[in-house]
Amino acid sequence: MNTQVNGDGTGSGATVRPGGEGDLEELTRIYNHYVVRTSITFDTEPFTAEQRRPWLLAHPATGPHRLLVAEVGGTLLGYATSSAFRAKPAYATSVETTVYAAPEQVGRGVGRLLYAALFAALESEDVHVALAGITVPNEASRRLHTHFGFRPVGVFERVGRKFDRFWDVAWFQKSLSPQRANG
Repeated sequence: MNTQVNGDGTGSGATVRPGGEGDLEELTRIYNHYVVRTSITFDTEPFTAEQRRPWLLAHPATGPHRLLVAEVGGTLLGYATSSAFRAKPAYATSVETTVYAAPEQVGRGVGRLLYAALFAALESEDVHVALAGITVPNEASRRLHTHFGFRPVGVFERVGRKFDRFWDVAWFQKSLSPQRANG
C-alpha cells in the first residue's frame, strides 16, 4: 500500500506505506524520543533497534496488526500501529491503535495522515473495535482521536509511574465494523 498524499499539513508527496526492516533504526529513534522525554508511553528506558525487532515483526504488511509509516523523500515523518489489545482469543477483533510523529514533525498533520491510512487499511480486516489509551493530560492526542470518531469510555487513575509521579490513562473507543455478534 503506497498511498501518495498531498497536503494535510505534511507537504506535497508524503507517502504512507507498511513499515519494514529498513525503517527499524528510525522507528526506534522516534519512539525513544517519547520514552525519554514524555509520559505518553510508559516505557522508561530507551530501546536498541534489536530490542525493537520483535515489535516490528508483530506488525506484518497485512492483517489486523499493522505498522504504517509516512515519509517524504526517504525521511520518516512518523508511524501508526494497530496491535493486539489483549492476548485472549475473544479480544481478537479488537485492536489498540497508536501514532507517533517524529519529534521534528509534531503539529504538522502527520498523525491525521497516518490514522486516515490505518483506518482505511483496517476496513478490510475483521476488526470490530479500536481502542486507544492516552496519558492525561494530552490534549493533542485527545483531539486527534475524537477527530477520527473515538469516544471517551473511562479513565484508569494513577496506573503508570514515570518521572517520579503517577499518571492517569484515559481510554477511547471507536467502532470499525457493524456488529457481527449479539449486541
